[in-house]
Amino acid sequence: MPTAICPECDEEVYVDADSEQGDIVVCDECGSDLVVVGLDPIELDLRSEEEDDYYDEDEEYDDYD
Repeated sequence: MPTAICPECDEEVYVDADSEQGDIVVCDECGSDLVVVGLDPIELDLRSEEEDDYYDEDEEYDDYD
């Protein structure tokens, strides 16, 4: 399984081999939400508040109860 470095705490983060750019992963060490921004090599960046808002809006529309 490939790894990358967490930009928040500098620890190794395991990333699925089939991950794509834009996928979200969580650092096991510090709990930060990270975005896959590069694939060769695997590169991570902190998930921004704008991305949080985008994903929160999507979740609201997925609930058709």
